[in-house]
Amino acid sequence: MILSPVRLFSAFAALLLVLGLLWLAARLARWGGVAARGVAGRRLRLVETLPLDPRRRLLLVACDGREMLLLAGPAGDLALGWLPSGGSGSVLAPASIAGPETAP
Repeated sequence: MILSPVRLFSAFAALLLVLGLLWLAARLARWGGVAARGVAGRRLRLVETLPLDPRRRLLLVACDGREMLLLAGPAGDLALGWLPSGGSGSVLAPASIAGPETAP
């Protein structure tokens, strides 16, 4: 079955119209707050990532207002420690399984 150029053009135009309406609906949903960009109230977020080599990377993760430095690699992940509050520049507090409440 061969489509005439007019029918092919009208089908293509209808597809573009539908895609444009979907894009417009998504933009309006974000603007109106229906589809929020980020979820407020989350406790955990990734602050920064630093690749050390092709297989390992350092991750700075924030949890409940504190930051922890993690080393991720193929051999496993290692919690290096909690960063001090206020950026005093002192040495990392050792990581503990229980969480930031037990770190000095």
